[in-house]
Amino acid sequence: MNLLFKFWSSSIGKKWLVALTGLALLGFVAAHLIGNLQMFAGAAKINAYAEFLHANEKPLWVARIGLIGAFLLHIAATLSLVRANRAARPESYALNRRVQSTFANRTMALSGLTVLAFVVFHLLHYTFRTTDPRFKTIAEGGLLETSFDVYHMVLLGFQNPLISGFYILSVGLLALHLSHGISSVVQTFGLKSKKSGLWIPKAGGVISLAIFAGYASIPAAILLGLLK
Repeated sequence: MNLLFKFWSSSIGKKWLVALTGLALLGFVAAHLIGNLQMFAGAAKINAYAEFLHANEKPLWVARIGLIGAFLLHIAATLSLVRANRAARPESYALNRRVQSTFANRTMALSGLTVLAFVVFHLLHYTFRTTDPRFKTIAEGGLLETSFDVYHMVLLGFQNPLISGFYILSVGLLALHLSHGISSVVQTFGLKSKKSGLWIPKAGGVISLAIFAGYASIPAAILLGLLK
């Protein structure tokens, strides 16, 4: 316990926690996107995927709890580093750093908290199905053919422009968060060099843009009537 406390108390320890939990969350974001994109393969495909996940519910919940823990630890360590950095910097230095830093860097804490709010709503909306009475089977008074009718549930949810707009904004902020986070992970692990310093930010931007485009494509396609 004493070793863990020392690790948490040091800025290097917190940076490693942010990097490690960030990598775990990035892996989940990529895997979740692959599953979500099955919406474009039709109802049978994504509903079969949902049924497969339900059949493995126990390991799925272990993974969910681990991811929630990683997410909360990631936010707590990030906010702690932000507070420590602000307390340690003179005002003039902070102003100079603000001029040199990127928008993604300056908004890391804000984008992270917004994404947290989105994750909570997203879980209530599509996982626990507590925000929309239509997300029940027809026998239960809802509009879904079966409890695994994820295809029509997603269609119903994203037909609401406000929900789709919040979703697209949130994944945009997530992408902005990732664009800086990927470079930060490389720097934290001591892998940054003159050569990598040139292409890693570009690679981070491409990965972030691909993730944004993938997630945003689903509500956009529904609003445009491409998915019915």
